[in-house]
Amino acid sequence: VQLVESGGGLVQAGGSLRLSCAASGLTFDDVGVGWFRQAPGEVRKGVAGIRKTDGRAFYTHSSRGRFTISSDNTGNTIYLQMNALKPEDTGIYYCGATRQLFNYVTRWPDAFIYTDWGQGTQVTVSS
Repeated sequence: VQLVESGGGLVQAGGSLRLSCAASGLTFDDVGVGWFRQAPGEVRKGVAGIRKTDGRAFYTHSSRGRFTISSDNTGNTIYLQMNALKPEDTGIYYCGATRQLFNYVTRWPDAFIYTDWGQGTQVTVSS
């Protein structure tokens, strides 16, 4: 299983970016996929998740209304559309996949339930 993130970059506050998480070796059919941000010196924190079994999306208080997680029709790519970006959104963004869907509604932000990770893509938001 390989996950590859792309789409990061440098953007001014208020701008937008769309991150992609492409999968090989599995399809995002029966898994949960989460997007996480890791700032320097901090732990990896969930920003959005999607339960592919029913397409339900999950967000944090900070990401709700600004970020949108979605998937393409092939089931092989998960996107994170990020709008109204803020400097505190800066960090390395990782996507993770898990088949541990029990209580995913509350567990999706927990990095330890994800078994497969990409290498990350850097997002920098300047003020």
